[in-house]
Amino acid sequence: MNTNVEVLEKTICFEGFFRIEKYRLRHRLFSGDWSQPLVREVFERGHAAAVLPYDPIRDEVILIEQFRVGALGAQDGSWLLEIVAGMIEAGETAQDVVKRESIEEADCIISDLIPLYDCFVSPGGTTERVALFCGRVDSTHAGGVHGAAEEGEDIKVHVVPLDTALTFLNSGKITSASAIIALQWLALNRASVHTRWI
Repeated sequence: MNTNVEVLEKTICFEGFFRIEKYRLRHRLFSGDWSQPLVREVFERGHAAAVLPYDPIRDEVILIEQFRVGALGAQDGSWLLEIVAGMIEAGETAQDVVKRESIEEADCIISDLIPLYDCFVSPGGTTERVALFCGRVDSTHAGGVHGAAEEGEDIKVHVVPLDTALTFLNSGKITSASAIIALQWLALNRASVHTRWI
């Protein structure tokens, strides 16, 4: 129990595929006093896991491209370059999710995982966290279009040299936070990953 936060009232504003909850609360200030009551809506989506599939032999990464409704207003369009990801279901671990989603979204098998970070996506408005990994794959035969048809997925697989992916990153072509974080991590840790996996 967090004794530095007092929930005065909690209501559900919307419940469908996602849920929106409304809180009236107060919290301790840095001075030790209590804040005035605040009203905040929170988007309850669940938690996710994501993996950057990396072939250390070929020095290639697998990126996926798919339509994202949240990017409808984006200047460069609604199809984003991302890394493999999925929601963590009841009874699953983050590792289970990235292994399952790698097959579903990119038709590749993860043979080893390195945990990167477990981070909040946007804590000002959602409780969602994402567990990030780098996953060892053989990218030799990767490619094509995949995804779960029953979920409306239409996912194009791109196999690119890591340096090309970093060029995409530096030019702003990659705008998904999970992909940005994982690619930056791999850029900083490429040598140690090679030592570990080759």
